Amino acid sequence: MAIIRIAAVALSAVMTTSAVMSASPARAAAPYVPCPAVKPAVAPPPAPSPPPVGAADRAVGGESLATAGLSVPAGAPVAPAVTATSWLVADLDSGAVLGGCGPHERRTPASVQKMLLAAALMPYLDPTQVVEVTRADLQDLDPASSVMGVVPGGRYSIESLWLGLLLKSGNDAANVLARVGGGPAGRQGGVQAMNDEARRLGANQTHAATPSGLDGPGQYTSAYDLALIARATYARADFRRYIATRVAEIPEAPGRSGFSIAHDNTLLDHYPGTLGGKTGFTDLARQTYVGVAERNGRRLAVTLLGAETAPLGSLGEAAALLNWGFALSPDASVGRLVTPDAKKDDRPVAQVKAEQHAPARTGRSMSWVAILGLGAAGALAVLLLAARWRRRAARAAAKP
Repeated sequence: MAIIRIAAVALSAVMTTSAVMSASPARAAAPYVPCPAVKPAVAPPPAPSPPPVGAADRAVGGESLATAGLSVPAGAPVAPAVTATSWLVADLDSGAVLGGCGPHERRTPASVQKMLLAAALMPYLDPTQVVEVTRADLQDLDPASSVMGVVPGGRYSIESLWLGLLLKSGNDAANVLARVGGGPAGRQGGVQAMNDEARRLGANQTHAATPSGLDGPGQYTSAYDLALIARATYARADFRRYIATRVAEIPEAPGRSGFSIAHDNTLLDHYPGTLGGKTGFTDLARQTYVGVAERNGRRLAVTLLGAETAPLGSLGEAAALLNWGFALSPDASVGRLVTPDAKKDDRPVAQVKAEQHAPARTGRSMSWVAILGLGAAGALAVLLLAARWRRRAARAAAKP
């Protein structure tokens, strides 16, 4: 019986250790260093506070990124002071994060969310397919918002819609592409595909509510997530061609005339080596930007959120951050861009799927706890059987 009591005490100790291990935090936050900032001349309108970011998600890409403040390599030049409330500079090819300000903080995206639409649906939609625009595609758009200029009943190729999305930030094009890519579930299916793609990429602070980036309930992203999305889109030759196009001709078709669209205001032709970029603005999001530039064989991505129009605006701040990034040593790094968990399915998005949650970050430590607990329970069972066998053997030996 003494052996049984010892085993029970051991099992209790293992389970107590399990509880302590499961309750302990996975990672500690990096030390807080204020970001160099420029106070805007005019205070932005108040915005609702975003949901907090969990400790595990905050440390994705490296513990140095687990901060709401500045993260830069030791000995790096002083980062430029900007109005953007969060930003990140990363090497698009190596995945090295060169620096950031609040890289995982949730912010409202505006039209840079359209890059997530491209990442989610461009692999599945045939660029030569011609689709017809419906009135439902346009009925909920603010007339003052940015549009490509499609008309109800008009027929357009998927390629023309991608060009309208990326050159003119067409909210109308976004609605059509999401509806077509969403299959039987329509536009909402396209939005769900965006959220599925965000999870696949590891963009854990990103949630889409609209395909265009127009403000919607619970719609957020982060500077780090936008770098993951940029890396996924710039891996595609068709996306690189679309985003670097200056002027595109939308050909005439039955029931409508042809027209030209020119690239919206980005760093193309204004910053040497720019490979393309996407701007965004809403009253809630302020100015946002994602862009990529190449210099001496290095491709750097810059992402920023919450910028103001003065003194530099999002484009001027992006240029300053790129200059800072290119001045760093090629091996400078404070973290990395994580790689996708799995490959895309080789089939079109067809319907809304239930939201998939990432496995708990404590899965590895918990699995060892479970193994220890099961081992102790097994040992206890063996001891109980052995004690029972010895009692039976003793009774049998005592019989005449």
